[in-house]
Amino acid sequence: MTIDASRGAEAPPDLVQLLTPEGERVEHPDYDIDLTPEEVRSLYRDLVLVRRIDLEAVALQRQGELGIWASLLGQEAAQIGSGRALTDADMAFPTYREHGVAWCRDVDPVKLLGLFRGVNHGGWDPKEHNFHLYTIVIGSQTLHAVGYAMGIQRDDANAATIVYFGDGATSQGDVNESFIWASVFNAPIVFFCQNNQWAISEPLEKQTRIPLYRRASGFGFPGIRVDGNDVFACLAVTRKALEAARTGQGPTLVEAFTYRMGAHTTTDDPTRYRVASELEAWKLKDPIERVKAYLFKNEHADQAFFDSVAAEADQLGADLRRRCLAMPDPGPLAIFDHVYSEPHALMEQERAQFAAYLEGFRA
Repeated sequence: MTIDASRGAEAPPDLVQLLTPEGERVEHPDYDIDLTPEEVRSLYRDLVLVRRIDLEAVALQRQGELGIWASLLGQEAAQIGSGRALTDADMAFPTYREHGVAWCRDVDPVKLLGLFRGVNHGGWDPKEHNFHLYTIVIGSQTLHAVGYAMGIQRDDANAATIVYFGDGATSQGDVNESFIWASVFNAPIVFFCQNNQWAISEPLEKQTRIPLYRRASGFGFPGIRVDGNDVFACLAVTRKALEAARTGQGPTLVEAFTYRMGAHTTTDDPTRYRVASELEAWKLKDPIERVKAYLFKNEHADQAFFDSVAAEADQLGADLRRRCLAMPDPGPLAIFDHVYSEPHALMEQERAQFAAYLEGFRA
């Protein structure tokens, strides 16, 4: 197999970008955003802390403390930008990699680790955070999200839904069915595709013959491609798409053009199917470094600020590790506790059968 080492390294001409990889602010005729220095510093802090959470989780998995981990390395801007565009009333439906969006929705990161450690069965209350549980089945959350959006529509609520998925999921039937339903019913939803170039080991060119955002036109709603490593652009584009959804203009497909810097999960070895030069080309587009460059160039932050964020990140990593290792193992029957909201006869029967099976080991 021949791999183009520069594939994806050049920005496509139809890319919405407000902050270049060199940290230069640029304008766009359809998307603009006015951020105060304090707001930019806050976005930088989000990016750094979320990356630190991710790196600590990878280390914990490598040391046998987590069963598996899906890294977001390189995709922080897509997640923080879109996550910060949400209002308290909006509902987010993630895959299993949206740790940055979880951060924006105030989900304690240790609850994410609990799921991958196998000591909780979901980890957080979706209603409390307006952030649904992680979904492992590829693409199925898009149908759940459309259903929720149609509920918002019928309740006449001033809210919207956003659903996350990867480029590989666009080949799933569930995703395409959700596009149909959302379009026909004009559902208030934003489909947010993080195109990180690789569906595990399958490159983007094996998923589509056209840019992913252009698929939306075939279903009857707009699609936009945004620089997924530009937190300013991701915020501006997602904010506008969500507002369109809330005001009855229907769905939008946002394709965040980014790159998965790490492995698909910690069970994967990306060196088997992609070349190092491709990775090096994308390192020059790092989402954190471009915001740091912008802050420096415009004298909106000094070295003391960057040092304080780095120190906070180290403290967060240490605290996350400590709390992860301290999490107790659940009892074996706990898996039956929250399957249904009310008592369920078959579930109670299965619980009793499993309890009797476990009791047999004590005989």
